[in-house]
Amino acid sequence: MAAGLVLRDIHQPPAPGWWPPAPGWWLLAAVLLALVIAVLWWRRRARRRRLQVQALFDDTVAAAPTAAAQVAVISELLRRAARQRQPHTATLGEAEWIGFLQKSASGLGPASLELLRDGGYRREVDTGAVEQLRGEARAVFLAWSRQR
Repeated sequence: MAAGLVLRDIHQPPAPGWWPPAPGWWLLAAVLLALVIAVLWWRRRARRRRLQVQALFDDTVAAAPTAAAQVAVISELLRRAARQRQPHTATLGEAEWIGFLQKSASGLGPASLELLRDGGYRREVDTGAVEQLRGEARAVFLAWSRQR
């Protein structure tokens, strides 16, 4: 060996920079972005559906000309939502229907249940009672429509 030869240590290459990321990071970012878009789309769809159901209830009840007709329409809407939720409710008679509502619709008070039972057949119906029924029935209708 030559006496004047200076040996140096092995030079390491510089550490890789943080940009551009490795392909795995790009894939992870794409998956996360797709997940965020899917969740936002699903929430928007659920919100639009909820607004449509609310509008259906409100518009249908508002279209009824009298308070007794509003009670009949509310009962019909509740039956429709119950059929969607539990198909056997389509065959329930009036007494069984009220019994089903007592068990399943905890948001309906006794006065509202009585009004639902015979309010559609009365000549005169208290508008305050109809408004109370409308609020309670709307909450039940929306809850049952959401469970589909």
